[in-house]
Amino acid sequence: MKKLSIYSILPLLVLLVGCQNQDKPKVIYEDAKTATAPAKKAADEIEIADLPIHMEGTKYLLHAIGDVRVSDNSGSYGSSKTNSVSYALSNYNRFELTGYFENIKFQHIDSTALRPLTDKAIQIQTATFLNTIAAKTKKQILVYSLVDSDTNKDGKIDSNDIKSLYISEFSGQKFTKLSEELQELIDWNLVEAQNRLYFRTIEDINKNGAFDKNDKVHYHFVNLLDKDWKVEDYFPIG
Repeated sequence: MKKLSIYSILPLLVLLVGCQNQDKPKVIYEDAKTATAPAKKAADEIEIADLPIHMEGTKYLLHAIGDVRVSDNSGSYGSSKTNSVSYALSNYNRFELTGYFENIKFQHIDSTALRPLTDKAIQIQTATFLNTIAAKTKKQILVYSLVDSDTNKDGKIDSNDIKSLYISEFSGQKFTKLSEELQELIDWNLVEAQNRLYFRTIEDINKNGAFDKNDKVHYHFVNLLDKDWKVEDYFPIG
C-alpha cells in the first residue's frame, strides 16, 4: 500500500482547518419568519439575578436576570468553592450595563414590586441610560443592543444571531424595537444637539446568510422627544 507523505497530507489539513474556521451564517432563510424554539435550559444551568444597581438621577433599581452553569463540584452558595464559578451576569459602568443576560427587572425605589422588561426570549448585551438627554429634557430613556430571535436556527438565542436595537422608558415601559427585522445593528450614536439617536444597520441583500461588503448599509435616526419614537431614514451616501 502506498504511504501518504506529510506533503500530501498537509494541504488536506489546511483545507479542513479553513472550513472549520469559517464564520457560521447569522441567518438561515428557510422558514425565516418562524424562529426555532430556544433549547431547554440545561440541567446544570440555574436562573439567577445580579444584585440591583441604581443609576444616578433615576427612581428605579435594575436587576439583571440570566442563567449560569454550575457543576456539582462547584460547591454551594457561601462555600469558598463558588470562586470557581462566576455568578456575575453583567458589568456596570455608571450609566451602562453590559454582558449576556436574558432580562431586566425594574423596581421603583419606593416599592418591593419587580416588573420584567419583556416576557419574550432575548439576550441583552448592552443597556445604556441616556443621562445627558435626561438632564436636558427630563426624559429618562434606556437604549438596548440585544438578540430577539434565533435567526441562525440553531435552537439558541445568543451572540451568533442578529443583533437589534431597542429603546424604552427607564421604567422598562414602552419597550420598542427600532431596527428592521433581519437587519444587523452595526452601531448607534447620540447627537445631543438634536435630541436624536442615529444608528446603522446592514441588510443581507444577497441572502447568503452573512453580512459582508456585498450587502447594503442603512442609515436611520429617531427623535427622542417624539412620543412614538418614529424611525426616519437618511441617505448620507450618494
